[in-house]
Amino acid sequence: MARKLKTMDGNTAAAHVSYAFTEVAGIYPITPSSPMADNVDQWAAAGRKNIFGTTVKVIEMESEAGAAGTVHGSLAAGALTTTYTASQGLLLMIPNMYKIAGELLPCVFHVSARTVASHALNIFGDHSDVMACRQTGFAMLAEGNVQEVMDLAAVAHLAAIKSRVPFINFFDGFRTSHEIQKVAIWDYDDLKEMVDMDAVEAFRKRALNPEHPVMRGSHENGDVFFQHREASNKYYDAVPGIVEEYMGKVNEKLGTNYQLFNYYGAADADRVIIAMGSICDVAEEVIDYLNAHGEKVGLVKVRLYRPFRADKLLSAIPATAKKIAVLDRTKEPGAQGEPMYLDVVTALANAGITDKTVIGGRYGLGSKDTPPSSVFAVYEELEKAEPKRQFTIGIVDDVTNLSLAEHDCPNTAAEGTIECKFWGLGGDGTVGANKNSIKIIGDHTDKYVQAYFQYDSKKTGGVTVSHLRFGDKAIRSPYYINKADFVACHNPSYIIKGYPMVRDVKDGGTFLINCQWSAEELDKHMPAVAKRYIAAHNVQVYTIDAIDLAAKIGMGKRTNTILQSAFFALAKVMPEAEAIQYMKDAATHSYLKKGQDVVDMNHKAIEAGATAFKKFDVPASWATAEDCGCTAELSGRPATVKMVKDLLTPINKMEGDSLPVSAFEAHVDGTFEQGASAYEKRGVAVNVPTWDQNKCIQCNQCAYVCPHATIRPYALTEEEAAKAPAATKAVEIKAGKGKGTYKFALAVSPLDCMGCGVCAKVCPVQALTMVPQEQEAEQQKVFDYMVAEVASKADMEGTSNIKESQFKQPLLEFSGSCAGCAETAYARLVTQVCGERMYISNATGCSSIWGGPAATSPYTVNKCGQGPAWANSLFEDNAEHGLGMYLGQKAIRERLIAKVRELEEVTTIDTKRAACHEYLATLEDGVANQAATAKLVEELEKDPGCHYCQEILAEKEYLSKKAVWIFGGDGWAYDIGYGGLDHVLASGEDVNVFVFDTEVYSNTGGQASKASNIGQVAQFAAAGKRVAKKSLSEIAMQYGYVYVAQVAMGANPAQTLKAINEAVNYHGPSLIIGYAPCEMHSIKGGMTNCQSEMKKAVECGYWNLFRFNPAAKAEGKNPFTLDSKAPAGGYQEFLMNEARYSSLTRSFPEEAKELFAQNEEAAKARYEHLVRLTELYK
Repeated sequence: MARKLKTMDGNTAAAHVSYAFTEVAGIYPITPSSPMADNVDQWAAAGRKNIFGTTVKVIEMESEAGAAGTVHGSLAAGALTTTYTASQGLLLMIPNMYKIAGELLPCVFHVSARTVASHALNIFGDHSDVMACRQTGFAMLAEGNVQEVMDLAAVAHLAAIKSRVPFINFFDGFRTSHEIQKVAIWDYDDLKEMVDMDAVEAFRKRALNPEHPVMRGSHENGDVFFQHREASNKYYDAVPGIVEEYMGKVNEKLGTNYQLFNYYGAADADRVIIAMGSICDVAEEVIDYLNAHGEKVGLVKVRLYRPFRADKLLSAIPATAKKIAVLDRTKEPGAQGEPMYLDVVTALANAGITDKTVIGGRYGLGSKDTPPSSVFAVYEELEKAEPKRQFTIGIVDDVTNLSLAEHDCPNTAAEGTIECKFWGLGGDGTVGANKNSIKIIGDHTDKYVQAYFQYDSKKTGGVTVSHLRFGDKAIRSPYYINKADFVACHNPSYIIKGYPMVRDVKDGGTFLINCQWSAEELDKHMPAVAKRYIAAHNVQVYTIDAIDLAAKIGMGKRTNTILQSAFFALAKVMPEAEAIQYMKDAATHSYLKKGQDVVDMNHKAIEAGATAFKKFDVPASWATAEDCGCTAELSGRPATVKMVKDLLTPINKMEGDSLPVSAFEAHVDGTFEQGASAYEKRGVAVNVPTWDQNKCIQCNQCAYVCPHATIRPYALTEEEAAKAPAATKAVEIKAGKGKGTYKFALAVSPLDCMGCGVCAKVCPVQALTMVPQEQEAEQQKVFDYMVAEVASKADMEGTSNIKESQFKQPLLEFSGSCAGCAETAYARLVTQVCGERMYISNATGCSSIWGGPAATSPYTVNKCGQGPAWANSLFEDNAEHGLGMYLGQKAIRERLIAKVRELEEVTTIDTKRAACHEYLATLEDGVANQAATAKLVEELEKDPGCHYCQEILAEKEYLSKKAVWIFGGDGWAYDIGYGGLDHVLASGEDVNVFVFDTEVYSNTGGQASKASNIGQVAQFAAAGKRVAKKSLSEIAMQYGYVYVAQVAMGANPAQTLKAINEAVNYHGPSLIIGYAPCEMHSIKGGMTNCQSEMKKAVECGYWNLFRFNPAAKAEGKNPFTLDSKAPAGGYQEFLMNEARYSSLTRSFPEEAKELFAQNEEAAKARYEHLVRLTELYK
């Protein structure tokens, strides 16, 4: 049967198949599975029909637990229902999975298998999530590549329907879910032909219905539960046979040979690996090489993991095999071995087979790359007389010494495969352009293709590496490229920082550098080690200035289209004219939702990029280039400096893969030092601000809005100014009465700046101008001097107004958030109000990703070593986790307070008694109590013989009043964590909550939440959201004792600062909701307009500013203050300024008109309601 070929990733393949069999999809977003649900939603919105002739009913729930409950209920009512999930999301579904399996309800959970967070969050792939579900009663079917997902996902659905046993259909997260390949796709008629319609009818007849009512889900006692549980055994016994039956039907249609356990390799192999997932393709490459060189090795691919048919496994293993290695992509601490290893050992033991040596290994946790060298190492280990019973591959374990030694190995990729690598900057479009490139090659040539994308954990602004392969033979290489025909560096800072890009180029290969440098400047910036490699391996070097070209065309920092065009011209993978036309078609498809002007700019960029590159003649001197041998000494807290040297530096150079286990012994529990981001100095901004001190009015608004704390005002004494670097710009300070006499300087860190330009946009007198980064290089010394040497000035600092707040040291700096991010601007401001006494419990999401990268914390400390203590638990439990933090420190503090009270009563020392009294009198005043605590500690330390003093001093860090903050996004606060948030606010305890409201799940790719508004387009709302935004603020206000504020710092900076102060000083729970424009909104002009977009939102009435302070009532004041003015018009213009709304006018124009009108009417009604609240609360 001939099938259409299409280029897609594993998620799309699973979605394509599942859509055919699905009537209802209960969904919730989680990386990396969200694209499956998003595809289903988009196809449903477009009217695609499943095999039953209907469109899928997609419902997004508040959590994975809720999605599983919806799936359960929908199945019970007789609709074939599906969900898509991974990791913690899958674990939240486990209780319902027991119920679904126990009730023999046929469904499929498609899982892009992902790491379950332990000592750290990891969004990448392994099998720890699916292995946690072995006991639920779900059958488990595994795939190893995109084509297998397409072929076998159908088997999962077909077998579930016939067997009545639900299935987990899983494949490796990211490695398969996001890997793009050209695959043959199912025609829905072929799928329909294989369905057992009698079984479908029987399923519907068993469904709950008042027309023939029954009861399901009873409770049973110990007398009968056990027997009843055993009654389902025969259904599980039948599953393997049914799976084999459908594999046979698939094989018949496709000419494949899918079995429960497939063997690959020598028929008389003496050494065999047993594995499942994407590693099987790697193993096949290695097997082909070894067997071609006279060895006898093989692989057993596990497809149906549960129920586990031992007899089928044993029949797949060659009788000649004497040694077997079982590879598990999970870790079960304390077990005798990992799950599949134990299954294999049990199968052999039960069969009485004792002449085979079986060893077990762990690999690939958290998407650790598993290249051919790892598989070679396994086969080499099996050659030993006494191989390690337990081992690891892909890492160096110098602590427990479990790892196998690996060495350079031959290239095992299919002959003729062209391999390309692209080093990009997160958000610069490199990944998107490469996805387009591989689809163009795959869909318009006869070549096989593969693409995989490697990311760090930052938001935009992190390192991305795109791995592209194409060739005339099938590609089975699910691992990183380390010898490429073509390597492109899309950001010149990577050259300066010495990233190991060139070492990946094959002899005679091509290296393309995007930079603004002359030949002389390139010679200056290229590291010596790279020069020597280029000369020794005859690397062909080209340069292209896509930076200036993009700016000239009007694309800002988006260089991706230009560079994509240059790639096609240099790689010559297809005729240039064809490539240009296909690129233009792809650009039209990708960017039309953003407007025709954006499409036109991309077309110009494509034309320009095809000829904009220049050949660089490699100087003869490069062959003998010498390393400079200079390494800058790092200063700072010793523990942080050590961590930076041991971990941050190699990780930032993309060499974290080579770090041994011992490097993490000091951080075994996931604890890292604060303040490490200051050592990164990424230098990724193209343009940075330059300060005109003669225009500046010293309002400090630029620092107030800076998301990354890279622009800061300083007040300098004459002595400090005299010692400052020569490039320092300083003027007389404009200070009010009671202030000292200082010089004013505005310091900018060009190497930490992300180049968003928000500071320049908000400057009321245009005292800041964006200029090329290199132009401001000398300002780095100025910034570093100010941070290290300029003392804080108490008379200039404060939290009562914008200007004074920005003289306070920000304790959040240089994060991995997107350029222009509003979330970090809010969080940074909170740290300036109370950061030195602050706990932060952070929900998983954008704010945990930019806030908690391993060994690179952007939260820092002041010169006394104080700063935010930060922790992340999970997505759903953040409020409860934060409350736990509060209660924990409160319990210890209250015990110490009791001790101080006792001491005050018994001490005979007047100064000590006075210190106790002052401390006790200021217990609930955060600022005053901090000063009183310092005095108390000083007095206690004077009397080492006093047992009260010693007991109190032993835990002195708990004495002062702390501020507990709970940070998170709207996905957490409005949806998955809402129940917990509500409970914590209702507790009456003194915790503070800040919700960064982007109105969308920003971190997982832009899914709708209950914070999304009417008509907003998002994932899971492809046709525009149909219902209004949840009023979280009013729900909290109804308690009457919760402080509540809605803020938008770009609209009213003073109101935002006032709300933070009021919240932290309020003795009870507080909730601040901050409007946070996001990259996902696709604002015209980009995130440089973030703050001005907030202002527009408030002015037109889209977002309202208000504060509800219960404490005001006791003072005889109105607790409710409406800080917004009446809407000034321009509402529809505001909506059309963001593609999250305007795109709906192109895809569903009639619906857009109606929904946008509803949105505006709802906004008018909301403002009128707030006006009435002002009267109500008087």
